[in-house]
Amino acid sequence: MSRIPFPPEDRSLSAYTGWGRAHWETAADGLLTAALRHAGPRHALIGLPGPRPSWSGARSDGLEGYARTFLMAAFRVAGAGGRDPLGLLDRYAEGLEAGTRTPVRPREPVAHDPVSWPAVTDRGQAIVEAASIALALRLTRPWLWDRLPRTVRDRAADWLAGALHHTPVDNNWWLFQVAVGGFLAETGHHVRAAEEAVRRGLERIERWYVGGGWYTDGRPRAFDHYNGWAFHLYPVLHAHLADDRRALDRYGSRLAEFLEQYAHTFGGDGAPLHQGRSLIYRFASAAALWAGALTGHSPLAPGATRRLASGALRYFLDREEVTADGLLTLGWFGPCPPMVQSYSGPASPYWASKGFLGLLLPPGHPVWTAAEEPAPVERADAVRPLAGPGWLLQSTAADGLVRVHNHGSDDQPADEDEVLADDPLYARLAYSTVTAPVFGKTADNHFALLADGQASERGRITPLGTGADWAASAHRPRIAGAELPEVHVTSMVFAAGALEVHAHLVTGAAVGTAVRHTGWAVAGDAVESSVTGAGARARIADRPPGAEHPPVTERPLVSEAVALHGFTAATVMTPEAGTAFGPVAAVPALTGTVTAAECLFVSVLRLSGADADEPAPPAVRVTVRRSAA
Repeated sequence: MSRIPFPPEDRSLSAYTGWGRAHWETAADGLLTAALRHAGPRHALIGLPGPRPSWSGARSDGLEGYARTFLMAAFRVAGAGGRDPLGLLDRYAEGLEAGTRTPVRPREPVAHDPVSWPAVTDRGQAIVEAASIALALRLTRPWLWDRLPRTVRDRAADWLAGALHHTPVDNNWWLFQVAVGGFLAETGHHVRAAEEAVRRGLERIERWYVGGGWYTDGRPRAFDHYNGWAFHLYPVLHAHLADDRRALDRYGSRLAEFLEQYAHTFGGDGAPLHQGRSLIYRFASAAALWAGALTGHSPLAPGATRRLASGALRYFLDREEVTADGLLTLGWFGPCPPMVQSYSGPASPYWASKGFLGLLLPPGHPVWTAAEEPAPVERADAVRPLAGPGWLLQSTAADGLVRVHNHGSDDQPADEDEVLADDPLYARLAYSTVTAPVFGKTADNHFALLADGQASERGRITPLGTGADWAASAHRPRIAGAELPEVHVTSMVFAAGALEVHAHLVTGAAVGTAVRHTGWAVAGDAVESSVTGAGARARIADRPPGAEHPPVTERPLVSEAVALHGFTAATVMTPEAGTAFGPVAAVPALTGTVTAAECLFVSVLRLSGADADEPAPPAVRVTVRRSAA
């Protein structure tokens, strides 16, 4: 259970989560109180404890602590009409005045100057944090900014304006200029540059909009949570605050289209989809939900919005995701170093502050007063294509599990001649709300050719389309960074209920080449596995006494793989490392051998928490016919 002392649940209003506005306010107060204990002199830098600094250094991390907690404080105070019993804004005002007085080089040791903020530089982290500070100042303007001496306002505006004149990373970072520019233009500082930055940033993201509510994050096919907590959030919030009806219609309609799909990706336990980078931001996944309600551009009923958002927040806080001191950690359920990107530092998880956007909605808004409604996953089993990213969504109501089959996202660069090693958070065949990629060399949810003890990677994915119950793609398998000459793999998945049928057509590989298809990785404190004939099965075992990790579902979780065509053996792989869901993992796998120039491999997989004690999946009949063409 959470270490924050919450008020009693209200199951009459919130039948699914028990939480209402008071619980959100309590969560914000608890998280802020814990973080502010680590504020440095004059509250300018908040240096949170952690295992290591980010690649930007300790001073940048201190600015990150200030900026990201300030955003949460802004939602809390602005949503309360300026009431600030914790005295939050006075502290952030003092930090703003002190930090911007004499900006220093980003790498200047904090011990030499524990107050000054780092200067904004090209592709520097200060660009990111300037956006959070600008948005927080915009939201709290009557109670903070407008009460500052003019000299402090001018100096702070000059520091923020650095974000307008330095080059961002060529992805969602362009939206940080939109956030900063919107605030500066509103307050009459650097107006021409601010307005140009807003125009430039919004124009830039158009090249990444693929339609249907989906943006790719800079690269041709990099779809992840940034679609919600960045690409939709910043434009629609800027348009809302600027009262720009034309822009709000444009970006609001896109947001609504996205939310109609996005709502289906949350598990019955509140879990967001475990896919993509920066997963340490956790309940920032609720930001887009709140943005739709705030701006009137949501297809969801108010009670459904709150159910999803509160479910996401409880999902983490109920699993002791905060430390004994009340701090957010670098991980999923507590610290998890292998899943953390090198750009993240101790304060990075506080981008989760975006999840508190809903506090801007007044207490009398229907999103707080309506009875909770079930999440889409709880209503009925569903299989539906998400055409933008090339995904097939599959969910089951009995266990509240959501699975997304990936035939369109790879996070590969635009340069066709540059192909990076597979990123487990983007290149796997599937992701879910109860599993995570295996740490280390074992690739779960992956079809590979095997040579000299090495497994091929997927590399660049070519989407071939999606349908009512299927998705398909092609790739050129690679080993050690080199394509296998003349070898192509075409993959397709069909889904129904909890079953998924996978077909992989291998062409051009030498006869005798070994292949392997791995299934879902289940992880916990202990796992059980078995192999029977053509099938392999892994199951989270009953929790041993004193187990440290919380269960990922209310029922045991099972992963199964059964060969249907082409595969000749089944096994269960036990990786040396676990996943973000537990220290011990097991992965069912099927193996076979290429027997012809064109060779088909078909299997049925199942991930389930509803009937984990039942035997292997029911028989699926496969008929293979060679086309006359």
